Amino acid sequence: MTSEFKKTKYYTNRELSWLDFNARVLDEARDKTNPLLERVRFLGITQSNVDEFFMVRVASLAKLAAVNYPKADASGMTAEDQLLAVNAKAHDQVIKQYSTLTRMLLPLLANQDVHLKTPQDLTADQHRFIEHYFNNEISPALTPMAVDSSRPFPFIGNNTLNIALRLHKAGDKHDKRFATVQVPDIFPRTVRLPGGQNDFILLEDVIKTFIGDLFLGYKVQEAANYRVIRDMDLDVAEEDTSDLLKEVKHQLKQREHGSAVRLEVESGISPALQKRLASSIKVPAYAIYSIGGPIDLTFLGKWTKQMTGLDHQRYPKFTSAQTPGMGADDDLFATIRDHDVFVQHPYDSFDAVTNLIKQAASDDEVLAIKMTLYRVSANSPIIKSLGTAAQNGKQVTVLVEVKARFDEENNVHWAQQLEKMGCHVIYGLIGLKTHCKLALIVRREEDGIRRYMHMGTGNYNDVTAHFYTDMGLFTTNTDMGIDASNIFNMLSGYSEPPYFHQLHMSPDGIREFLVSRINEEINNARLGQPAWIKMKMNSLSDSAMIAKLYEASHAGVHIQLIVRGICCLNVGIPDVSDHIEVHSIVGRFLEHSRIYAFANGGDEQVYLSSADLMTRNLNRRVELLFPILHADLRHRIFDIFHTMWDDNVKTRVLQADREFTRVDRRGLEPLDAQTAFMQAAEAKTKQLPQDTDQPVGAPRQFRPMLSPKNQPKSPMDRSPQQ
Repeated sequence: MTSEFKKTKYYTNRELSWLDFNARVLDEARDKTNPLLERVRFLGITQSNVDEFFMVRVASLAKLAAVNYPKADASGMTAEDQLLAVNAKAHDQVIKQYSTLTRMLLPLLANQDVHLKTPQDLTADQHRFIEHYFNNEISPALTPMAVDSSRPFPFIGNNTLNIALRLHKAGDKHDKRFATVQVPDIFPRTVRLPGGQNDFILLEDVIKTFIGDLFLGYKVQEAANYRVIRDMDLDVAEEDTSDLLKEVKHQLKQREHGSAVRLEVESGISPALQKRLASSIKVPAYAIYSIGGPIDLTFLGKWTKQMTGLDHQRYPKFTSAQTPGMGADDDLFATIRDHDVFVQHPYDSFDAVTNLIKQAASDDEVLAIKMTLYRVSANSPIIKSLGTAAQNGKQVTVLVEVKARFDEENNVHWAQQLEKMGCHVIYGLIGLKTHCKLALIVRREEDGIRRYMHMGTGNYNDVTAHFYTDMGLFTTNTDMGIDASNIFNMLSGYSEPPYFHQLHMSPDGIREFLVSRINEEINNARLGQPAWIKMKMNSLSDSAMIAKLYEASHAGVHIQLIVRGICCLNVGIPDVSDHIEVHSIVGRFLEHSRIYAFANGGDEQVYLSSADLMTRNLNRRVELLFPILHADLRHRIFDIFHTMWDDNVKTRVLQADREFTRVDRRGLEPLDAQTAFMQAAEAKTKQLPQDTDQPVGAPRQFRPMLSPKNQPKSPMDRSPQQ
């Protein structure tokens, strides 16, 4: 049946859909309702997004196109088709990016007395300042690289800003020379100037003003900025290496010399200089981008932090709510033993997670801690707690995914540190990235051994938890505990994937489970029973899952999808997707949680997961999907989903023409879901604690558990109807 829904016209190309997502981020930079400095920051985010996209996705397409890889994707496009289409669309986005900067944001900043000055705009005092700064600090760090018959064109590192020069010998215009100078990244990109509270000049403009001083006896004819983006994908042949950590380190060095996939040049560069760069760096014409402004806008985020006196042009400060019973002074084990705890970050503080690991590290009754780490912060409190636990004699096993893209170096460092602190460190399964978020604490209690778990949709990263929206569950559910133990045994040993009682894992397991749930909805729709599907994810690109959703829509199942990024599914196709609606929310926080919910004939089911509906998540990663069995928690998640679905401020709705458009709010009260969640969190913080017999923050007393046969059922052990 599903084969009927696999026509190429039913699918949008993944890479073009990603560019559409980045366009929605760019829209936030253009949105007049956002604070000005946040708009500037959003513009910087669009640049970092597209840089990573070219380093990985476009680089992959270039490699496939180079060998004339013939297979088309679900939308019918070959690698070469995609490469050309992506670059064409990216060129258009560059024009819009710089129009946003030069025509909208810089004039608005000037109205706030913030100025990004050119050398021609400087006062005499400011000119003297940059001359002194160049001579005393910048110049000693510069290395002019001449290019001639004895000195070949140097290797230009990925994502470095450089200045290309045409020169001639003083008094001899026919003695033409070429050179390049890298702009060092050890200095701030925006240099604060004296004479104004928020007067700045770009570092490269300072260097270009005095760059002739580096070439005594020569006259600079032309100086133009340029930047190269290279293939930065890590290619680790795990099957052929006996030491994964060593191989990752080796590949990190090799990666720096990847092929060029994009060349950005300053607009106004002469054809001769551009041709010289293109031939030396070896990029095709379609991959050369003319930039009408500062090259590499990723500096904008840091620049906003340099600006003073403009707090009214930033988002209001937000403090996450503390979860009752999960504070640093609470007995977290008693709280979780008493009831399952659901958290929604950043509205609920990530402290609940770090507090649990910290408390476990020093709790005399804790025997073991097992945890997966995909991305962690540079000064992770969780890493410190795991090290403390090992030093306190506990068995600590940590799976560190050293292949987490662009976090490889950080994770290699932490893997080595954890080993030095006495932890057992493993790197996962051959050929698979371990992307699941799972912590298991084994504790000895009066009635025997008990397993405490945290499962989440997002990383154990205390920094990104402030601006990524994620969900997590703390539980002592017996079946889930057994499943979690089996997962870690599989990851660390030779165990085959076991039967799971409650949890579902990729590769394969999550796909099979979700397909079975969709099939159930299809059957229920045909029987006239309640049939709907509600899903929230980062990306939807797996063609088989999309075809299954089309099949469900065809059968009359009503489907609501909240997809932040890539969406290869199309709506409004008669008799195929006319029962599917797709919303996308881009706002203050990065939407990162994954929800999969089903009507189940009236007995509603909710699952959370680390996995998106992408082929890599379903086939090539170790991912986790877990149920929410407690009715109260299910209701809370449904409330969250419905609030997001009703958002009419930051939501874009996918149309039949494949365009995302904003909600027509005429006659509607504005509803920004993220703002509503922040307001609810602030209200929760102001509320008095419900437990009036115990002062706020007082530790709970340890309460012995009853023997299993006399123990009341945990909420997680009750049937879904309860």
